[in-house]
Amino acid sequence: MKKIFLTMSLAGCFFCQAKIMGDSVSVSKELTSIIADDCDACGCAAGNGSSGFESLLNPQFIGVKYFAQHYKAKENLFVKDLTQDQYFNTVQIWAKVPVTEKLSIYASLPFHFHEKQTLPGTIRISGVGDASLMGIYRLLTSDDRIHQLNGGIGIKIPLGKFNEKGISGVNPSFQLGTGSWDYQMALNYQFRKNRTAFLLNTDYTIKTQNRKYYRFGDQWNYAATGFYQISGAGKMIFSPKVGLQGEVYGRNRQFNEALPDTAGNALYGKVGFETAYKRFSLGSEVMLPVYSHLTGGDIEAKSRFSIFLNVGI
Repeated sequence: MKKIFLTMSLAGCFFCQAKIMGDSVSVSKELTSIIADDCDACGCAAGNGSSGFESLLNPQFIGVKYFAQHYKAKENLFVKDLTQDQYFNTVQIWAKVPVTEKLSIYASLPFHFHEKQTLPGTIRISGVGDASLMGIYRLLTSDDRIHQLNGGIGIKIPLGKFNEKGISGVNPSFQLGTGSWDYQMALNYQFRKNRTAFLLNTDYTIKTQNRKYYRFGDQWNYAATGFYQISGAGKMIFSPKVGLQGEVYGRNRQFNEALPDTAGNALYGKVGFETAYKRFSLGSEVMLPVYSHLTGGDIEAKSRFSIFLNVGI
């Protein structure tokens, strides 16, 4: 299955040459959807949650985003109950800078502060996470601008600390980073007409082995999001959005041996909004699991929340 996903992503990137875009699409001439947001905290099932693709209301911007995830995990492997609360929090600085009319560069630097509640007490970790750098290219746009296809290729730089002791717990994702150089590919299709917009997107992340001979499983994300512009008079734009987002994780490996109960998948329903005024854009989103099966059922996805503020440059 993983090879199929990888082949599809490679074919799309090199033959379709799409532009990487976000969790939404523009619904008026003033709106310009942009990039993928990768909030990869650690590179495996729980905790590697991607907040999906963001649609930003400024074509060129610098901004800040807060992203929170909540999971339930087994505190004791010999007990069936999921009693351990795990919270993954990220504050991310991001920017998108145009190079040419069709080519842009996206960069992000996250700061993580995670915690999990155990019987001995609460365990906390915090620090800089893995940075992302991505090229975004737009190739196909219909004459009436109703349809658009975009794509991108990027790299994740291992700035976040990887703790080898952390992989022995129920959730090896309780990390600040993967400790490895990881590679990303993405496709995005947009449809927009009048006040309505619809977005389909997918991205695939290839994980590599780190210095501790540990490799987190590859990750495939996909999402479908619909938008409707309620107001757009003058310089003010407001659009609610609703959709689905799914994630599939491959098995982790250590010394090239596949580890059991490290793969998984989850499907979320999401609702949110995006609004813009002059150079400023604001958006927020809540996600709740429709289905969750992570690390063999030892971890259960509960909820996610994000909010961002960007300034056009």
